[in-house]
Amino acid sequence: MEATVSKSLQLTTWTSSDYTVPKLNNSTRLYTRFEKNKSKRVNNLLNCNHLATIKPAIGHRTAGLKASCTSKNFPASLLKSETFIAEEDLLLKKKSEEIKPCLSGRCIYLVGMMGSGKTTIGQILSEVLDYSFFDSDKLIEQAAGGTAVADIFKLHGEGYFRDNETEVLHKLSLMHRLVISTGGGAVVRPINWKYMHKGISVFIDVPLDALAQRLTAIGTASRPLLHHGSGDAYTQTIMRLSKLWEERSDAYTNASVRVSLERIADKLGVGDVCSVNPTQIAIEALVQIEDYLKE
Repeated sequence: MEATVSKSLQLTTWTSSDYTVPKLNNSTRLYTRFEKNKSKRVNNLLNCNHLATIKPAIGHRTAGLKASCTSKNFPASLLKSETFIAEEDLLLKKKSEEIKPCLSGRCIYLVGMMGSGKTTIGQILSEVLDYSFFDSDKLIEQAAGGTAVADIFKLHGEGYFRDNETEVLHKLSLMHRLVISTGGGAVVRPINWKYMHKGISVFIDVPLDALAQRLTAIGTASRPLLHHGSGDAYTQTIMRLSKLWEERSDAYTNASVRVSLERIADKLGVGDVCSVNPTQIAIEALVQIEDYLKE
């Protein structure tokens, strides 16, 4: 499936006046709130990194866990944690099996701010739904001969990148059974919504302070729209994210469904969105998609 999709996206080249690369024919959080919560940042910093690193564990834990993991071998807290995660995997699998027939092969587009975990969550969803997964930014990079997004921005500007992004979404919209992680700015062009509305779009809504913590921790060199000036990296990141959010927040409301990490945290009874893991986010995404399909 993936080979077929990739082949169909490799069509022509797009020539500009100075460069030729393969073209793929394929509620604002206020700064004061983040300052108020600054004392939490150190404790939550590492936890926020899990959005990009935790992998789905479906099929990796079996009934043998109960037989081998006894109190004699493992601490009770570890047993409880492992059992809880295994139950989440089972719930994710069950929900995916319920929703698969209702999808009728429609593609799922994940939208959201940079650093919101779209790629990780998309990989989980594609696995449980037996869909293929694609990252639109990666497809653009591949078409440009491996040139990184940040370098494409530097060489040709954001407009050039957005044109290629629209072409990617156009071609992907003609296909089926895909989960697609889009770039944070893909929502700004109305034409992109025309393509994404052929499937189901899912907005992953993460509070900006959590995004800033994660992006500051992993670095922003690969993020062309996060231009750090002098001063504290977190402060620069949160200010830039706030500006981007003001520009894009209305566009995100075009998504078919919204998956709010704050809502998930409330449902789970945890006080911090950084305690919410990607499997829990994927479960909520399937729940919201199911509700959308019932409307």
